[in-house]
Amino acid sequence: MNRSSLRLASVVALAAAALFTLPLVAQQDVPPAPAQGADVAAGPAFPKPEATDFTADAPTKDQVYNFLQASWGYDPNRVFQVQRILKTQVAGVENVVILVGEKGAKQISVLQFFVTPDLKHIITGGEILPFGDHPYAENRATLAARANGPSEGAASKDLELVEFADFQCPHCKDAQATVAKIAADFPNAHIVYQSFPLVKIHAQAFRAAAYGACVAKLGGNAAFFQYADAVYEGQAGLATDEGATLTLSSAATKAGQDPEKVEACSKTPETKATVDAGIKLAEDLGVNQTPSLAINGRLIPLGGIQYDTLKQMIAYHVAHDAPAK
Repeated sequence: MNRSSLRLASVVALAAAALFTLPLVAQQDVPPAPAQGADVAAGPAFPKPEATDFTADAPTKDQVYNFLQASWGYDPNRVFQVQRILKTQVAGVENVVILVGEKGAKQISVLQFFVTPDLKHIITGGEILPFGDHPYAENRATLAARANGPSEGAASKDLELVEFADFQCPHCKDAQATVAKIAADFPNAHIVYQSFPLVKIHAQAFRAAAYGACVAKLGGNAAFFQYADAVYEGQAGLATDEGATLTLSSAATKAGQDPEKVEACSKTPETKATVDAGIKLAEDLGVNQTPSLAINGRLIPLGGIQYDTLKQMIAYHVAHDAPAK
């Protein structure tokens, strides 16, 4: 791989993170910016785009801008410019380059991605992500129809937050405090717990999810969340089959349910189908880690994001998303 290719690969690898967690992406070969004085309150002075760098008919600059505004609009300090929309050697696949900066700073960074022929997706960092003026609308509709896990909060789905989590995942255990803060700060949110057991790495995750589905079926949403709290509290017990039996039975009891009935329910084909449907939903949406949170269809990794940033993102969607249909 030559030096230019290495630079390109670095940008592409970081682009997915830029779209979700949104840090600046360092780049070495950004076009030189015009000279600027000490006043950078509005952000860096981006170089003027060249007409020859816009060879693709679609997407348009407005479509790219609207996509970025939907992704980055929550951050009032982020500024950006659509620098290039170029045809590639693959028909219908277009190369988009964005210059990015922060108000009060001179640094210019870059984000690069490829738009697919259907104008509904981008390819970046080895992932396929939604694109468009309203990039999260399709995911939002899918979740409204299929995210059937236990829920709490408001009945309305005008603000629907769907947590994809695995009972045996340590980061999911840590994330429960964050979800509780969200519930307190956004009482208008409809919050769904969607089990996504990572069965290839967590031997007891499917079983814990099946117990949870049965607790919810037998005792309702409130019983499920009592069960979930107890399982996370005793998560270390899921390390062995025997320990899992004790942990899950104890959690069912704490949720006010008969552990023998819950265990029997957990082994039925109906319960397996319920858990499998949750896994399929996560896979269809491209969820590739737990915990992840969907904010009106916008998927972000829940671990590692600062709470103030997360709160800004949710507030932005509250202010700008259309009411649920």
